[in-house]
Amino acid sequence: MVEPVGNHYVVARPVYSETLFDEEHEKLHRYHKTFWDHLKLCFRCSPQRVKRIALRLFPVVSWLPAYRFREWILSDIVSGINTGLVAVLQGLAFALLVNVPPGYGLYAAFFPVLVYFIFGTSRHISVGPFPVLSLMVGGTVIRLVPDVVAANGTSTNTSAIDEERVMVAASVTFLSGVFQLLLGMLQFGFIVIYLSQSLISGFTTAAAVHVLVSQLKFMLQLPVPGFNKPFGIVYTLESVFSQITKTNTADLVTSLVVLVIVFVVKEMNDRYKAKLPTPIPIELIVTVIAALVSYFVNLEEKFNVAVVGKLEEGFQAPVAPDIGILQKCIGDSISIAIVGFAVAFSVAKVYSIKHDYTIDGNQELIAFGLGNIVGGSFKGFASSTALSRSGVQESTGGKTQIAGIISSAIVLIVILAIGFLLAPLQKSVLASLALGNLKGMLMQFKEVGILWRKDKYDCIIWVVTFLAAIFLGLDIGLATAVAFQLLTVVIRSQIPSCTVLANVGRSNIYRNRKDYSDIYEPEGVKIFRCSSPIFFANVEFVREKLISAVGFNPLRVLRKRNKALRKMRKMLKKGELQVTPVCLICVANHTQESDEELDNNRIEELDQPTNMTELPIQINWSANLPPGIIVPRVDIHSIILDFSSVSFLDFSAMRVLQKTLKEFVRIDIDIYIAGAHEGFLDKLERCGFFDEEIKPSMFFLTIHDAVLHILLKKDTASSPKLKLAQNKGSGNDYKIIPINGLRSREGTV
Repeated sequence: MVEPVGNHYVVARPVYSETLFDEEHEKLHRYHKTFWDHLKLCFRCSPQRVKRIALRLFPVVSWLPAYRFREWILSDIVSGINTGLVAVLQGLAFALLVNVPPGYGLYAAFFPVLVYFIFGTSRHISVGPFPVLSLMVGGTVIRLVPDVVAANGTSTNTSAIDEERVMVAASVTFLSGVFQLLLGMLQFGFIVIYLSQSLISGFTTAAAVHVLVSQLKFMLQLPVPGFNKPFGIVYTLESVFSQITKTNTADLVTSLVVLVIVFVVKEMNDRYKAKLPTPIPIELIVTVIAALVSYFVNLEEKFNVAVVGKLEEGFQAPVAPDIGILQKCIGDSISIAIVGFAVAFSVAKVYSIKHDYTIDGNQELIAFGLGNIVGGSFKGFASSTALSRSGVQESTGGKTQIAGIISSAIVLIVILAIGFLLAPLQKSVLASLALGNLKGMLMQFKEVGILWRKDKYDCIIWVVTFLAAIFLGLDIGLATAVAFQLLTVVIRSQIPSCTVLANVGRSNIYRNRKDYSDIYEPEGVKIFRCSSPIFFANVEFVREKLISAVGFNPLRVLRKRNKALRKMRKMLKKGELQVTPVCLICVANHTQESDEELDNNRIEELDQPTNMTELPIQINWSANLPPGIIVPRVDIHSIILDFSSVSFLDFSAMRVLQKTLKEFVRIDIDIYIAGAHEGFLDKLERCGFFDEEIKPSMFFLTIHDAVLHILLKKDTASSPKLKLAQNKGSGNDYKIIPINGLRSREGTV
């Protein structure tokens, strides 16, 4: 019974052990499904199940019929046009990161959008090229088709290299799509949880630095080869600075002017976004002006600047991936697949929370997988979602993926009709536009200080991820970061927080005794908490912490007691000890014997429970013992293990725990386990944990139940700290009253 009394509460109930509580309240033994039950359920077929699967696989069928045409169509059109213009420019710019001709970036901005419209579950993300993925694909391209540095290189050779690079980019994109599709079909959408926000932040920041360095050759127009190997960024910078005197001044000036304008206007868009009806399309404005200036001034001939050149009109026929290339880029494809999904899912999650709808991680994997398969087949490169482009789609009023279809229509117009207008555009302008989209990622450097103050483990993960990705490359760096992050999880779980608890405020609340001054510790009772799962990697650490908390090693005490019993038996036989009604008295000098002689190679016997059946009296180990017999003093009689934070216990830990508990029980210390989660006892019974020494009755619902049980058992009713008012006829019921005493009891035992 629970009764509110002002801002206090009064609880009247018996002291419960787990078994007593289950018996009294008739616990139901529910049937738990086995693996085969779940497997049968997966393969069960019914019309309703087929319908659910179809709707989940094709989300467009669910939301398109419910589309509010009159309310949303205008917003989606405006958003789609703005997003499409940005997608065109980013597609051209990010193609430079992939080391393929700019026109292929338009394919990457077109096909995945169409696929995502049908299969995707997010309403607001803009699918297409993303600088981090583009750089990762570009790294694979450079590794398999390296730059040919030759002064007499012909256009034929350049064209052949470009074709080969396009094929590599398409193949690695296709394979990454296959991996994403398989992961989605196998319901592995949860894989993103292994990439923490700190890891993603550090990785994308490092990728932004790589993008910055990789674009220097276009901004300065220098013949810098690609380096896709550890410390490649160092070699790239060395190559840039060794040729810095060959910089094309026109490209440098253009790059700096464009970069400053883009940064300033983007800052204005952020600062005045509440007042602006739509963000200023500065990328489009700069691109149009730069193309016009380049065309009318004829910068290509006068200043020898590098331009985009003629873009191929229309689409090329789909191609099958090169099997030889696929065999060489399996690892790269896995990294690209995971990073692409992690970034896209993170952005989609933000918008789904903001606009109150759900997204399906497994379906997102399928959508991006199919998008990359189709995009790779048409010679595009890997797609995800660019943060800035998705921000444009959402901030300009986009409601659904209809905006994505409109944006793909803009890209289609450029591919089919007006791509030739971009021919005079300088590549340095595209490089500056690519850098202009890195502000958000580069600003993540500020997170280091914040993380250090909030969580040092996360800060270390960020720094290690950043440094690994910078110096080892994005692919090896990502693998290193994931391995390091998992290592920190192992370290944290291997060294769990273990504390000794005490009663606080004479209530039923138990906290770390070091944190409070108003505490009460029952005499002879230790309350030990482990705030972590206990498994093979940390069970020995937990055992050592428990031994440290109680102040003695139970196995050592047990062996000392058994050795003492051997000595006393020998002394009784020799007449060196005399029995009195109270104790044993030494009546003769005892010949000292070494422990090794007493052991006599029977160490196993010393680990068994103490046996006093042959002695005429029971030995009180806390009293004075005969001379020459020394046994460590034990000042506690009960230990309570708080298992409320122990979510699981594996078999290896179970064996060690059982052995440890037996060691305590054999030296007459009562063990109690409190707060174990439901099903804990069932698992222990299945694993044969219980025997004559370790019994289910040691489990209690709460720490306080165990404490009250101990106090009653040890007859501490007269303790000044505990007010136990006896009242015949009320059984074991207690009323918890937060007043001066620890508890007030109603009834007798």
